[in-house]
Amino acid sequence: MRNRWLAASIPAAAAVVGLAACGSSSTTTPSGSTTSNPPAAAPTSTSNASSDMAAGIKTATAGGRVVLIDAQGFTLYWYAPDTPTSSTCTSSCATAWPPLIGTPSMASGVSLTGKLGTVKRANGQLQATYDGHPLYLFKADSTAGAAKGNKVGGIWWIMTLSGKKIQATVTSTSAATSSGSGSGSGSGSGSGSSGGGYGY
Repeated sequence: MRNRWLAASIPAAAAVVGLAACGSSSTTTPSGSTTSNPPAAAPTSTSNASSDMAAGIKTATAGGRVVLIDAQGFTLYWYAPDTPTSSTCTSSCATAWPPLIGTPSMASGVSLTGKLGTVKRANGQLQATYDGHPLYLFKADSTAGAAKGNKVGGIWWIMTLSGKKIQATVTSTSAATSSGSGSGSGSGSGSGSSGGGYGY
């Protein structure tokens, strides 16, 4: 009976030791004393990094129009069901179309005719906007310069400088020959679009 109790106790004791090892570790010194190491630090939140997603917006060309790209060269899109005060792409939609999070700014030397701004998402994050359009990336654009999201479902459109839709089929962007067309200062004045907006 005593042997059975010992046999049952050994695995339980091992399990307790194993759980403790997940939180901290200890080292025995040659003198026999034991020093404890602190638990491994948990991964840090990416919220600080994501807050810089909207910094350094640039321009490129696609379908004969000047379009917006992020600092890494990835094409920016807008979603037709959105409004100037509401970003409606959430959950699985936001997985395929990641929102451009943060307060937007232009790259050095870039001039935009429309207004940059933000809208608060349902989770409290600020999403960058251009002329009232919340901005998104497209997960299928696996490399900078790709532009596979235009016209997807008839509701996703590349964000052009003018705000107008690109009806032509495009799959990539190329570096703009200038830092943007028009004389806007980037932050714009007022919330109206410069040749587009909603409902066109």
